[in-house]
Amino acid sequence: MDPAARVAELRDEIEHHSHLYYVLDTPEISDSEYDRLFRELQDLEAAHPELASDDSPTLKVGAPPVSAFKPHRHAVPMLSLDNAFGEEELRAFDDRIRRGLETDGHTEYFVELKFDGASISLTYVDGKLDVAATRGDGTTGEEITPNARTIRGVPLKLREALPGRIEVRGEVVMLRSDFEKINEARAAAGEQVFANPRNAAAGGLRQLDSRLTAKRKLRFFAFGVGQVELLSGKAEGDLEKPAPEEAETRHAVRQRGLIRRLAPTQSGTLERLKELGFPARTEVQVVRGFDELHAFVQAVQAKRAELPFNIDGVVIKVNELDQQEALGFTSRGPRWATAYKFPAEQAFTKLNRIFVQVGRTGTINPVADLEPVVVGGATVSRATLHNYDEVRRKDVREGDIVIVQRAGDVIPEVVGPVLEKRVGDPPLPEEPTICPVCETPLQRREGEVALRCPNRHCPAQIAMKIQHFVGRRMMDIDGLGEKLIDRFLELGLIKTIPDIYRLHNHRETLVNLERLGEQSVDNLLRSIENTKHRPLARFLFALGIPEVGERGAQDLARELRTLDAVRSADYETLVALPNIGPRTAGEIVQWFDDEENRRLVDELLELGVAPEEGAAPSSDLFEGKTFVFTGKLERITREEGEAAVISLGGKAAGSVSKNTTYVVAGPGAGSKLAKAEQLKVEVLDEDGFLAMLPDGTL
Repeated sequence: MDPAARVAELRDEIEHHSHLYYVLDTPEISDSEYDRLFRELQDLEAAHPELASDDSPTLKVGAPPVSAFKPHRHAVPMLSLDNAFGEEELRAFDDRIRRGLETDGHTEYFVELKFDGASISLTYVDGKLDVAATRGDGTTGEEITPNARTIRGVPLKLREALPGRIEVRGEVVMLRSDFEKINEARAAAGEQVFANPRNAAAGGLRQLDSRLTAKRKLRFFAFGVGQVELLSGKAEGDLEKPAPEEAETRHAVRQRGLIRRLAPTQSGTLERLKELGFPARTEVQVVRGFDELHAFVQAVQAKRAELPFNIDGVVIKVNELDQQEALGFTSRGPRWATAYKFPAEQAFTKLNRIFVQVGRTGTINPVADLEPVVVGGATVSRATLHNYDEVRRKDVREGDIVIVQRAGDVIPEVVGPVLEKRVGDPPLPEEPTICPVCETPLQRREGEVALRCPNRHCPAQIAMKIQHFVGRRMMDIDGLGEKLIDRFLELGLIKTIPDIYRLHNHRETLVNLERLGEQSVDNLLRSIENTKHRPLARFLFALGIPEVGERGAQDLARELRTLDAVRSADYETLVALPNIGPRTAGEIVQWFDDEENRRLVDELLELGVAPEEGAAPSSDLFEGKTFVFTGKLERITREEGEAAVISLGGKAAGSVSKNTTYVVAGPGAGSKLAKAEQLKVEVLDEDGFLAMLPDGTL
């Protein structure tokens, strides 16, 4: 047979069997037979390079490395979903939908699994994969096309040659069985194992060498459609027909309009995607009304552990697309959908010992050293015990079998011991009296539970302060992780935070360090240089001022605008700011009064760090007015409401006082509403608040 004809035949046959295996789950041939066909195609393409094609199944094994990822701006943002926890919030979502649709009947919902993986978008032009991108921040992601070509379930060409452009969105996951095999192989090779399938999948998407991505054996499942741009003048049956008067060659349609032309429902859209060759799970269902919705959610939660991959909930969408259009969007995401999150998973394991960890502010934290156990898809070997009062309250002792959970699916914590499994009568752990690192006597501030090491030159505190300063939500210095910080401290290359910005003076030393090299060092130094003009709020958060978290830093930056104003603010000025209470105000004044802290900030400024000023209000409509939000808002989030108030010159406070102008109360409002009524503060419902806002505020 002619090589070109045989190559075409093999490609069609392999794509056919891939579709049967990954999409329909009904294979017709054995794995060995599939491998034989695949090898034959590889051999023919190697012997006839002129027959190479960018939609060949052989690209699933990967391509040579790329130098970097290019940014990709999503034509339609990949928005976030609001979360619902528990039956009450699920019912509240259903009530909001019925009010929004002005109906007392049962709403039809499409319910699907919420994969614990990484979202991507796939753009096809004339039926062929053109661009793949990560979700990123929802507006801009990274182009990962070579890597996406290796993912099982990502069609390189659609089963129907649709004209124009279609963007399909879905989730990339790693099966639990593949995760275990990969970790076994990495452990045998002496390599670090992955923490969980989600991290392994997300990391696989960002490999510069797509051949490494291919080795992760990732899977893709479609869940929706983004924007589409379709060619004019095509035959009957096209997804979109441009109006006769349309002069352009291409006709762009809005996201909702596009999906309605695929199918009139969310469930129909998914079926259409399956027809085009995209895999989608069978654990989806159309339900009517709250009772069916709640029953389905409970059924999925009950069989969560039996699924071949990790999930952390279900996604609920109004099924009728016309109804989705009527309900619309907030600035964060669609009103017609929510993510129902399952409770944090728990596990039982043995607590081997309790050791002490020193925090960046000198706090002494007891930490549980555990027999490794998988909790919520991650292997946990350490968990927080918070403080020694909590240790005594929970009666946790070394040698106990304990319940471990990942609070919020992120931070592992010890819930408590399984007392019936306790052996003997082990003693309660004793509080330490000296710092385990610098041996300074510990102190406890009046009114505080935590013990503290008062030595600000304690090596453990210095390391933790630097780790905090460079963190993602602070200065975000890419490449300067915990291990590298410890290494630089050990070598004396850095001793304080400002020394980070002096590392360029040690370039030659850095280049000669094991496992670094010129490119890694230059990337690190470039990353450090790029952080010199971070927003003021992030800089203030990075300084690690006690009691000043991310929200407090944002308040300071917004209200005082400049670093000089924050540094010179007195207690009375600070305590009058929204969300800055007496304790926080006192900590800020004390921190900037400290000579060593002032010197630290001055050094940073001398080294070129120049935080950007906070943004001024866009209007003075709410000047002099203070708003407090309480309860669960339905049309906007509390954060959106507070941001709107601030943008109009008002203040958003966290507690009700005689200085409060309005309390905006949603369902579930409690003590703040009662306090407002007691103080005779005017109370608004959500609609009343929204009516006060000028058009375009949100």
